[in-house]
Amino acid sequence: MPEKLPYSNTMRVRFSDTDAQGHLYFANYMVYADEVAVHYMEELGFSALNPKNAPALIFTVNINCDYLEECKSGDTVQVSVGYKKLGRSSAVLAYELKNDATGVALARGSITQVFVDHETRKSCEIPQEFKTAIVSRQPDLA
Repeated sequence: MPEKLPYSNTMRVRFSDTDAQGHLYFANYMVYADEVAVHYMEELGFSALNPKNAPALIFTVNINCDYLEECKSGDTVQVSVGYKKLGRSSAVLAYELKNDATGVALARGSITQVFVDHETRKSCEIPQEFKTAIVSRQPDLA
């Protein structure tokens, strides 16, 4: 994982996001990471809300999560994301959730994305404008 992930946002854990034990439902860690990743992409100039105008579609093909500490309803969580690898047609995004009050890491993981041609629905090369935008925020990926 990159030392410091370049984009962060905070989220408050809602009661409806928890399970019967009162902690954040396991799948919601990845929902939070995905939501912040979408915000990061928007900041880079790529809107998930208008995929028809994007140079390529982006499909999530793998996601994983290491659960480190409990997260409960009412906690404020800092969610950080950043790319850790750019390939020819795929990219790997790292994420980390921390308790905003204590700084304790709650979960870490990655999301693998594949760039897909609109018409053929087959993988395609990562568009240059996307690579350029990422490298402008994360020069270590150049």
